[in-house]
Amino acid sequence: MAKNEHLQLAALLLIFLWLLHVCTGDIGTAGQYAPPYLPTACYGNDLSKFPSNNLFASAGDGLWDNGAACGRQYFVRCLSAETPGICKPGQIIKVNIVDKASRNGVILVLSTIAFGAIANPSASFVNIEYAEA
Repeated sequence: MAKNEHLQLAALLLIFLWLLHVCTGDIGTAGQYAPPYLPTACYGNDLSKFPSNNLFASAGDGLWDNGAACGRQYFVRCLSAETPGICKPGQIIKVNIVDKASRNGVILVLSTIAFGAIANPSASFVNIEYAEA
């Protein structure tokens, strides 16, 4: 193999490794929900299980896992919405799962504070990237 071919192969390998690092999350849809947040499927009426920063969510069927999702944490960022400009660029939050989502077709339902941290709260749904923390 010629030296030029080695360099091309090395460059392709580096690009591939970089792409693996960038593409680490799953894609889904998130909605938002407002209080009252209690009772929850995870903790009943125990408000002490909620994070003090109010960044929490309900898990959709794809994440719920018969309740095993309770207490899990996910990094979430807004990718797009039906209306352009809804997402807040560069904003990534970490949410705690405290409940089971009652809406079909969403992977997460975020608290109003969590949703507002990554997107304009005027939207009903946004497309998100999420990864377990």
